[in-house]
Amino acid sequence: MYFPVNLEQKFSLFDAHWQPKVIAQMNDYQFKIVKIAGDFIWHSHPETDEAFIVVEGVLRIDLRDGHVLVNPGEMYVVPKGVEHKRQLKRR
Repeated sequence: MYFPVNLEQKFSLFDAHWQPKVIAQMNDYQFKIVKIAGDFIWHSHPETDEAFIVVEGVLRIDLRDGHVLVNPGEMYVVPKGVEHKRQLKRR
């Protein structure tokens, strides 16, 4: 049988923050979910873009020259090599 990945069910399996969990793989790419709280450090990914899809809350992604707010149901891609940090914003 074939079943889709249920994000709500996958999120219910853990409580830890800042510890991404792999929920699927496609070719050489892993799909991960993560729960966040507070701030994360400035960093970049020299070899790959980083995509964010928000399910709940508001994600603020700080870039050296500005920021973007990503709301539930929205997506943002940080291009490879771009320094950024992220934090969960309360509504």
